[in-house]
Amino acid sequence: MHTTLQSATDVVTGIRFPEGNRWYRGRLWYSDMHTGEVFSIDPGTEDGPRLETTVDGQSSGLGWLPDGRLVVSAMESRTVVAVDAVGATSVFADLSATEPSLLNDLVVDPESGRTYIGAFGYDLYGGEELRPGPLYVIDRDGSSRLAADGLVFPNSANVLPGTRTLVVSETWGGRLTAFDIEPDGSLTGRREWAALPDGVTPDGSTVDSEGAIWVCSVDTGEFLRVVEGGEVTDRIDAPGLCAIDCALGGPDGRTLYLATADSYDPATTAQTRAGRISAVQVAVPGPVTGAPDGA
Repeated sequence: MHTTLQSATDVVTGIRFPEGNRWYRGRLWYSDMHTGEVFSIDPGTEDGPRLETTVDGQSSGLGWLPDGRLVVSAMESRTVVAVDAVGATSVFADLSATEPSLLNDLVVDPESGRTYIGAFGYDLYGGEELRPGPLYVIDRDGSSRLAADGLVFPNSANVLPGTRTLVVSETWGGRLTAFDIEPDGSLTGRREWAALPDGVTPDGSTVDSEGAIWVCSVDTGEFLRVVEGGEVTDRIDAPGLCAIDCALGGPDGRTLYLATADSYDPATTAQTRAGRISAVQVAVPGPVTGAPDGA
């Protein structure tokens, strides 16, 4: 498949910067990163988005703990916030004493209940020179430790279905990097899972039931379905836009939700609010795991 975003159907519009797309229990969940708000929506109804919570500063990745609590990456405070059933928030993990840069996307491992979260590694918005960043693992009690270092802007991550393999997007590295997940949550066997085409800057991503990864290229405005080794099997172009995140969901798992914006500069998105989430149908569904996919 090679198509453009023009063939997609809008699900949500008027967002500043949609991040953290997840399909969970029949609803599409997402962060509006530049407002700190987290929403969910049932795309099968005419009901609009439902505000689930708001965190101080920028919000990014979403996931669900084994006890059902939503967790949100609170980027600026360098914490992971837990949200209970009535929307009350509390700090689940505090990385502020060990990590000076902004936190980024996260994934909850559905088998162990541990959370993996990356950090920028440098001050992107302040114009600081690029430095590699870390990936942390957060245990179920909220304690955190370094899982890997030297990643070039670690971003979204996925646990491949039926495996103990974690695949991480390195945005400015132009590649997807794999690790083996050990029983204690540590990561070993670091290797290149896929080198991406020249210019591709992988941001958000989602895995399908065949173990292929749909990855967004924020700088080149495209969504790519990539298999291990780097072959691109499908492409959706979003010319002139930032391709930010994606998630597989819908009644049969074959709806690919595509998040875009006109800029990743907060000053710009405050004026334009041009972010949106659109939907297209794809051939291969997301994995059936009983846990949220599209991490």
